[in-house]
Amino acid sequence: MSDLLDFFADNTSLLLDKTLEHMGIAALAIVIALAIALPIGIVLGHQHRGSYVAINISNVLRALPSLALIAISLALFGLSAINVQVALVALAIPPILTNAYTAVDRVDADAVESARGMGMTELQVLRTVELPLSWPLIFAGIRTGAVYVIATAPLAAIAGGGGLGDIILNQPTYQLEGVIAATIVTVVLAFAVDGLLALVQRAVTPRGLVLPKEFHTIVPPVESDVPAAAAETTIAAR
Repeated sequence: MSDLLDFFADNTSLLLDKTLEHMGIAALAIVIALAIALPIGIVLGHQHRGSYVAINISNVLRALPSLALIAISLALFGLSAINVQVALVALAIPPILTNAYTAVDRVDADAVESARGMGMTELQVLRTVELPLSWPLIFAGIRTGAVYVIATAPLAAIAGGGGLGDIILNQPTYQLEGVIAATIVTVVLAFAVDGLLALVQRAVTPRGLVLPKEFHTIVPPVESDVPAAAAETTIAAR
């Protein structure tokens, strides 16, 4: 413990630099995953079709080990940030895509039909009815994907990606206390990001809606049988 505390004290600048580098790697992967998965999930959920596509894409990506993806992409991209991002984006897409699809698809049909009966266009229905009711579950998927990416990003060091993995995977240089210190920072960073997104999740939840307790913490990725079960946890208006 004394050696661990000494490492924190003597290598504060190193840990800070690697943490910022780690956050940059993870943030880029999350942004790319959001740009890909969120629109697809929302559109398919609004159209109430394509569940087979959404679920199976998620299952396929979830089944691919991140380390294997990095190893395979090394042959294509070499030691670069690209192969790291391929692995991290593939890790983040499943919970974001599946939760976005499930959230929009399971919005109360009566509320949607009432909006259409008032003369709203499909875009207005999506923007003013479905998305506000869907954001809590959508953000649950984003939180899950973000935590997964941050926790897995140390593997980036294998392909020269940098971040806290440079310390964790280099025990001969930083010794055991360095490995433990960088691991602790990674865990703290993951919980901090989850807590921040939890606050955003609460902020985007419309007033008058109940936020289920299971959305207050990290939720697991949605399995193939979850869309049916998700109907039981649809957010209900008071």
